[in-house]
Amino acid sequence: MADDAAAPDGELSDSAATEETSSATEPESAASETPEAAAVTDGVTDGDEDNADYDEEATDQEAAAPAKPRMSHLRLAMIAGVVAVLALAGLTGWLGFRTYQSHQADEQQKLFLQVGRQGALNLTTIDFQHADADVQRILDSATGTFYDDFDKRSKPFIEVVKQAQSKSVGTIAEAGLESESDNGAQVLVAVTVKTSNAGAPEQAPRAWRMRISVQKVGDEAKVSNVEFVP
Repeated sequence: MADDAAAPDGELSDSAATEETSSATEPESAASETPEAAAVTDGVTDGDEDNADYDEEATDQEAAAPAKPRMSHLRLAMIAGVVAVLALAGLTGWLGFRTYQSHQADEQQKLFLQVGRQGALNLTTIDFQHADADVQRILDSATGTFYDDFDKRSKPFIEVVKQAQSKSVGTIAEAGLESESDNGAQVLVAVTVKTSNAGAPEQAPRAWRMRISVQKVGDEAKVSNVEFVP
C-alpha cells in the first residue's frame, strides 16, 4: 500500500498493471475459440444425441418384438407320452396280428391232421350190416378225383362186402403231417386193421400205411387222394 501511495498520480503500480493485463487477456482467450472448433463441438453433441435416439429406438423395437415361447417341461412330457403310447399301440397290434396268424396256422394244421386221420378210419372201418352208410360217409368226406373214382366203384364194392359179410375195424397207430401248403396237406397215417368175414371169422390184424392228401374246400377240408405206402 505504501508503494501505491508513493506512485505519482496517473501512474499505476506494477501489481495493478499486472492485474489489468491479466483481466484484458482473458476475454481474448475466450474469444480465441474458432468457428471450426465450435462446429466440431456441435457435431459431437449432435452425434451423441443421434446415437442416443438410435439406441432408444432399438430398445423400443426389442421390447415390441414378441418373445419366442419356450416349450415347457410339461408339454415335452406330454408329447413323449403320446409318442410312447402310439409306439406301444403299434407294437401291440403287430404282436396281436402275429398271434392271430400263428393261431390260424395251428388250427389249420389240426384240421388237416384230423381229416387225414378220419379219412383213414372211414376207409378201414366198414361193416356189411350198414355198408351203404359207411360208403356214403367216405363219399361225404371226399373231393376231386378221389370222390369221382370211389363214387364209380361204390355200388360194386357194397355188393361184395354184403356177400362176404365182411367187417373191418381200423385203429390209428400214428399220424402226422408230411407236408403242408395254404390249400392242403399230405398226412401219413399208420393204421392197424382187423378184418373178419363169413369164411374166416378170425384173422390176424394187418398194419397199413397210408398217404392221404387233404384239400381245403371252403371252410372245410376233404380227402382228395389216397395212396398205400410201404
